[in-house]
Amino acid sequence: MTSDPPARRRRGPRSVPAPTAAGSEAEYGDILAVLGQQLGEKVAAATDPGGRRRLKGVHFEYAADPKAVHDMAGDTGYSLASNWFTQLLAQLSVANSITKSQLCVFLFVAGGQVPGTGIAQYTQQEITDGLNRIAVQKDGKMITRSTVNRAIQALCGYNWVEKAGNGRIQINVRLWFHGNSTAQHDVLADIADRYDRDAERFPYAVGPEGVHQEELDLGFAVEGDLGRRRRTG
Repeated sequence: MTSDPPARRRRGPRSVPAPTAAGSEAEYGDILAVLGQQLGEKVAAATDPGGRRRLKGVHFEYAADPKAVHDMAGDTGYSLASNWFTQLLAQLSVANSITKSQLCVFLFVAGGQVPGTGIAQYTQQEITDGLNRIAVQKDGKMITRSTVNRAIQALCGYNWVEKAGNGRIQINVRLWFHGNSTAQHDVLADIADRYDRDAERFPYAVGPEGVHQEELDLGFAVEGDLGRRRRTG
């Protein structure tokens, strides 16, 4: 009398090895093999129930260092600015179409945005003190609060900023924004709703008047002729 043969074990997917600290491409080989095998089986089952067609392989490419970040001075990160607008700032400055105080106030406020909001939480006195911080150290020329107030009024007229109440200043986030694109679109949508999607209101009508020509696209569907406006100078 002979003993029964041992039951055959049912083969399943290979176990995925735990990642190692080596950091080499070889450590991903087994993982990719399992993924390729499973993907091939699913594709074959979906395209040919009889199993006659099978995926032969899967090729993966990945960056050597996907977590690399920008290396910026200071501890507040960086903001995104329109290249068109940064050139416009230089052109207006050379042409004396904006004052030095207006330029300085805008740059200071834009650099102090709360990330993801387009809002800078500054009173006029805080802007004045912030701009004068180095001037105090160097015994240089200082800006006054009244000059800061006039600069903010002018910047609001340009639609580069607007007052948001309680010492808050809303930056035109199409020109300068601290945050990702999703956050920017959320802020833009909120502003658009606030102004009933009026193409002549903040932040879409960009001044000052008479210094440039640009065709503006609001980026959302609007009844009538608000979708595209041409400003000439």
